[in-house]
Amino acid sequence: MTTAPYRATERTVPTRSAERASYNPELVHAILDDAYLCHLGFIRDGVPVVLPTLYARVGTRLYVHGSTGSRPLRGAKDPGLAVCLTVTHLDGIVLARSAFHHSINYRSVVVHGTAREVTDPAERAEALDAIVDHIVPGRADDSRRANAKELAATAVVRLDLDEVSAKVRTGGPNDDPEDLALPYWSGVLPVTRSYGTPIPADDLTSSTPLPGYLSAH
Repeated sequence: MTTAPYRATERTVPTRSAERASYNPELVHAILDDAYLCHLGFIRDGVPVVLPTLYARVGTRLYVHGSTGSRPLRGAKDPGLAVCLTVTHLDGIVLARSAFHHSINYRSVVVHGTAREVTDPAERAEALDAIVDHIVPGRADDSRRANAKELAATAVVRLDLDEVSAKVRTGGPNDDPEDLALPYWSGVLPVTRSYGTPIPADDLTSSTPLPGYLSAH
């Protein structure tokens, strides 16, 4: 089934390099699903604030969680909090012959909307499981879920994927023709993500096996 593109708005059309923008839901979702950390921006007391936080996508919704004492999460109570959420992957460092044309290859998503507190117990449970499994698939079923006291201290907010766009840069440097003969190396230095060997907790029982979902990393 083909999903309709996201609607381009004044806030989601870039003012620079607009040709790199995409409103394709499959691309947007792939970029979101391949990252762990987002940056959540909002206005607090008339001043812009940006916080890094974990998140998860469930269908056309994003979920973030935090302490019930967190100001942005308190602000997500009815009628909600206007936010801008971003996710970025750095895929390569682009080295041009001129300093001006140095750049990066990247994949990014920007979401505008209203973050709202999730109060339905079933949706909260789904969201918290999704956040854990987004970081390490399979981990939610392989850990103790939050108890009543922990749930009371945890706020969950939802941001619908409605006003959203992706932006991607790929390829090599865009050197000016008159610079091509300069004696400077140009090209792309790829940047990749890797995982190290899992390190057990100091108090882990020696008989506890390494989960299969970690062995795959």
